[in-house]
Amino acid sequence: MFLKKIDGPRAVTLPDGSIISRADLPPASTRRWVASRKAIVVKAVAHGLIDREEALDRYALSDEEFDSWHNAVETHGIDALKITALQKYRQL
Repeated sequence: MFLKKIDGPRAVTLPDGSIISRADLPPASTRRWVASRKAIVVKAVAHGLIDREEALDRYALSDEEFDSWHNAVETHGIDALKITALQKYRQL
């Protein structure tokens, strides 16, 4: 088995003890963003698995879109990424 050379770590350990690896990231072709996929990308960037620019390029995200995901997780947790809860959290 051959490992592809990459920049940065292949896996990181989160503060809760769970491990997130590059294999856990959504595919670059992702078009349907559910809360769990958004959360994985935000966690990966926050803990240094991939850098912000790589995430923006890989998933064709704008700065504003990624910032809104990050702020939602920071302020209200992962549940704030759900579309059904979006209005509730925006009103606060």
